[in-house]
Amino acid sequence: MCAKREENVRRPASKEMPLVRKSVVFAAALCSVLVATSCAPGFGRSEASGDGSIAAADTCTSQSLRLSHQWPAARGEDSDFRSQLAEDFSERVSEATDGEVNIKVFANSTLSKPNDQYDAMLAGSIDGAVMPLDYAAGHVPEWSISLMPGLVRSHDEARAWDESEIGEALDRSMLDNELVRLVHVWNAGGIGAQSEPILTPDDVPQGATMRAAGAYVEYMLQDAGAGITSLPSSEIYSAMQTGVLDAAVTSASSFASYRLEELVTSYVSPTQNTFWFMYEPLVLTVGAYEQMCAEQQEAVQQVADELQERAYSDSEADDARVETIFADAGVDVVQMDDAAFEQWLPLARDQWDAYRENVPGGGELMDLAQKNGHGK
Repeated sequence: MCAKREENVRRPASKEMPLVRKSVVFAAALCSVLVATSCAPGFGRSEASGDGSIAAADTCTSQSLRLSHQWPAARGEDSDFRSQLAEDFSERVSEATDGEVNIKVFANSTLSKPNDQYDAMLAGSIDGAVMPLDYAAGHVPEWSISLMPGLVRSHDEARAWDESEIGEALDRSMLDNELVRLVHVWNAGGIGAQSEPILTPDDVPQGATMRAAGAYVEYMLQDAGAGITSLPSSEIYSAMQTGVLDAAVTSASSFASYRLEELVTSYVSPTQNTFWFMYEPLVLTVGAYEQMCAEQQEAVQQVADELQERAYSDSEADDARVETIFADAGVDVVQMDDAAFEQWLPLARDQWDAYRENVPGGGELMDLAQKNGHGK
């Protein structure tokens, strides 16, 4: 996983970046890789991974899988939608497989710390997760494109990303790195501060300590004058309470789940614009997936397909829900208009250039990301 950075973040030079283990630049020809007939439809490893397909077990046997996430356990209609998604996925998979595939959800980081979930999946201590893909960028540096400032600015752009070549490239990269993506999940980010609203780079209080998941978002905020402390969203409350943080950028849903309305005086809601969109898919490991027979894989995929549209709509609805929670709590709630968003773009573009330079294959992935207008 990414090592926790010290408060003074330094952009790594190219030679200091970890090497990508497998290529993630997929030409159009690779899009036609055939999947073995025993595999669930829609999945296939790239040719670079060796066998060209995901296997399936010859016989259908009972499976007990562990799915991890960092958010509080679902508790009904006011739940974090990501937590509810995990619970609904578990319940529906059990129903669709007549109880043969049992997925137990471990919420609130009870089985794995947020930044350790990819390591835990590789080690086999968990079988899947709903997690920010960028949390694993220490292992797979190209995944930082999934939390790049200013590159995705709306829920419509997030959906278009998944349906375009960049979405396909990330799917194949996850497969090459032992993850089967089942449900696309995106979350828009807000800015909470114990100060006046931070709408533009000029609004960042000089010397203020901020938290923002995603190394390139951190670099951007540092360029705007902020000091940076890196920590998972589950630790923001205590860090603000003890004076370690003055402001934080995190997903709108996490702002509510971790009750940050109790500590901030201003909140920039993402309902109009935001420079922070995070990709956090629901995934299973290839190993766990291959333990299932073809019929079980198909049932799991069908459940994922049925939940996909709701994952999009619930994420967007959560932005408005959280905005109301903060306004009702007396927090100064504002939106970032187009003019304010444009002021972040020069700093964001510096990070796009750094990603192109520092990450093997980063230029090709950035080209794919911008092909349909992202970040233009």
